[in-house]
Order: sequence, then C-alpha cells, then structure tokens
Amino acid sequence: MLASGIAFVGVNGGVKHLGTDLPAAQSAFIRFAYGVLFFLPMLGPIWRKGFPAPVWRLFGWRGLLHVAAVVFWFHAMARVPVAEMSAIAFLNPVIVLVLAGLMLGEPLGMRRLLVVLAALAGAMIVLRPGFRAVTEGHLSQMAATLCFAVSYLFAKRLSQLAPPGVVVAMMSFSVTLGLLPLALWVWVPVDLNQMVWLGGVAGLATFGHYAMTRAFVAAPLTVTQPVTFLQILWSAALGALAFAEPVDPWVIAGGAVIIGAVSLNTWAEARRGLALAEAEAESVAP
Repeated sequence: MLASGIAFVGVNGGVKHLGTDLPAAQSAFIRFAYGVLFFLPMLGPIWRKGFPAPVWRLFGWRGLLHVAAVVFWFHAMARVPVAEMSAIAFLNPVIVLVLAGLMLGEPLGMRRLLVVLAALAGAMIVLRPGFRAVTEGHLSQMAATLCFAVSYLFAKRLSQLAPPGVVVAMMSFSVTLGLLPLALWVWVPVDLNQMVWLGGVAGLATFGHYAMTRAFVAAPLTVTQPVTFLQILWSAALGALAFAEPVDPWVIAGGAVIIGAVSLNTWAEARRGLALAEAEAESVAP
C-alpha cells in the first residue's frame, strides 16, 4: 500500500503537468488504453479462465464506477491544488466504512458515527465553504472520491475471487471500453509530448493499482487504508516544489483531522477484533 501511494502521487504530478489542454475523458481514455497494452497478453487466458457470471458482473460494475471516477478525477486534477486533492481523497476510507457497514447490514454505532462526523468536519476545514469559493474542481473531486470508494469495495470482493493481475487487467479493459465513446465525443489533436506523459501516468497508475490489489489480498481495508494518509505530505511537497503551490495550513489541518478520525477508528477496530479473537480462544480452550 505504501508503494501504491507513492505511485499515485506520481500520477497526480503527471496529470497536473498536462493541465487542461486535453479534455478529461480523452486524457483518461489514453491513460487506460496504455494500460490495456500492458495487459493485452492476459486477455486470452482471462477469457479461457471462464469465471462465473457473478464475477463478470462485478468486473462490469467496477468498470462503470471507475469510468465515472476517473473522468471526475482528471477534471479536478487540472483545477485543484495537489495537496487539496489528496486531502479530499482521504474521505475515501470514511465512505468505505459507511458503505461497507450498510452493505453488510451493520449499524454504524456511536463510535463510527463520530468518526464520520469528524472526517466531514475535516473536509469542511479543507474546503472552507463561505470563506472561499468551492469550485467545480472541488465538487468533481468529491464525486470522484465517492465513486472510487465504491469501486474499492468491488476490488476488495474481486481480490477474493480472482488473482490480483486479473483484477487490474479487467479494470483496464472495462474502463477503456467505457471511456471510448466519451473520448471520441470530445477528441482533440494530441502531440507526442502529451502521449509520452500519459504513457508515464499509465505505467505508474497500473503499478499503483496492482500494488493496491496485492495489499487487499494481504490485509483488510482497515489496515491498508491508513497507509495512504502519507500521501498528503508527498502531495504538499510535490505541489510546492513542482508547481509552486503554497502549502496551505488549513488543508494540512483538515487532512490531519480526517487522518486522526480514521486512524482512531482503525485502532479501535483492531482492539475489538483482538478482544473477540481472545474471547473465542478462551471459549474453546479445554
């Protein structure tokens, strides 16, 4: 998950560098088309594998969610400072927490509800509505974060049904197909420099998704998600050094509130799981 986070910060820098010269749907399509080239040798074996119909449906739903997510994200990345993008993205595990609870039929409980409220307060510190303009870029990143959160739930489920490489390959295939009509609708000429940068973005993103899927196999979301919080430090440094974006203390503070809320919940969940395991061990002990 640490390697995945570093790769995605590199993706942020590449897309930020490209700016708004290319439409978001077209940039996203070219990035995922590169990903298809990386995984093209796997297409035949995947098809012959013959996954059950429910698995193919999960691949399809994840692809649709990721199409929406990446279009929103590419649109926001060119318009919002890198550190703010990362801070807003920290709401991802909070959304996962809420949605996973709802999908499993579990009540949020007072502690989880407080975590959600604290994280939303952190988001308000980052956005500061009423004190500055909340742009379409901010709203686009919020929409992307929601779509990515649901996509991660599908990825977690798929990681139990298919190898990590297959999960990432199917995401590349399905998202590229989904983005194709959107990209053709807004297509503009692309130069060699833009193609090279998008190729680099695709390589980093593909590696990041693969590393993330391997992390999902190795550990539960409550363990893997907090590691992504280091991204705010790297994102702030990237924005300051590469794009001359000032380090906004409000963004760092809001991100810290979200990080603190989710980290406390992760610690509490771990202690709860340990206590349940100990109680179960005592109940079966002779």
